[in-house]
Amino acid sequence: MEVKSAGQQSGASEEKKDNSKIYFFIIAIVALLMTNVYFYVKFKSSGEKLYTITLEKESLQIEIDRIEAELDNLSNQDIALSGEIIASEREARNVIEGLRQKLEISGISEDELASARQQVIRLKQDVADLKVSMSELKLQNDMLARENKLLSSEVRERAQHIEEIAQKNKDLNDKVNIASSIKVSNIQVNGIEISRRGNIEIETKAKRVDELQIKFTIADNPLAVAGNKDVFIRVIDPQGNLIANPNNIFYIHGDKLQYSIKESIHFTNRGEEYLFLWKDAAGGFKKGAYTVLLYADNAIMGRSSVVLK
Repeated sequence: MEVKSAGQQSGASEEKKDNSKIYFFIIAIVALLMTNVYFYVKFKSSGEKLYTITLEKESLQIEIDRIEAELDNLSNQDIALSGEIIASEREARNVIEGLRQKLEISGISEDELASARQQVIRLKQDVADLKVSMSELKLQNDMLARENKLLSSEVRERAQHIEEIAQKNKDLNDKVNIASSIKVSNIQVNGIEISRRGNIEIETKAKRVDELQIKFTIADNPLAVAGNKDVFIRVIDPQGNLIANPNNIFYIHGDKLQYSIKESIHFTNRGEEYLFLWKDAAGGFKKGAYTVLLYADNAIMGRSSVVLK
């Protein structure tokens, strides 16, 4: 058995201490390297994740911009929208506003980003459905517009046809009325002088004439209706002036005329003779021709003149 001296034992002890220090330093260096590697990997992973989130946010924002542009394009179309479509458009815009607010959050998580992506997908589909609905509505409106145009054209044609028929009926009625109106077969106007005893004598001198005698016979007319009729008489003096009260008004085919006197007769369609007397309210007659015109049944019956000397 070998016995070591004290010096040999001391050297061996110090050698062990040196080896322990070396091992400690090695372990410390390895731990430090592992820590650096851990933080490097973690930092790199975090950076890549942040970069990925940023790209995803930008992609979603671009997609939202496209969807909103498509929605604006739909809104600018000249289409009368239904209440359901208006509500769908308003809901889509509310979703867009909510997504924009969510994407502006700096610390948005991956889960929130994934949720936003799903919302964008649904929003895109909703806008696509809205586009289809508006296209169908536009098609329906176009069809209705064409139908209304055709209907309006038919209505105008029918109205024009009805107007033509009404005009033809009016023309026919006017012809019938003209044909059925009474006409004089003979008319004679004389100046007369009335004596104190009431005797009547025909007079041609203006200063002696008291009244004008209007005597006429009505021609038979199978289309004329028998019964009471108003006869309007217009007297024109030698200067061409109508002698009439301004308040004495009657109408011929819608035209307003004044009359000198109005008389009623009973027409029997048997060729009766009628006699009227007219006196100038202003008093006295003038030299010249007096013209007398007779009207009945919305038409002129006849006319005649007398010349006073």
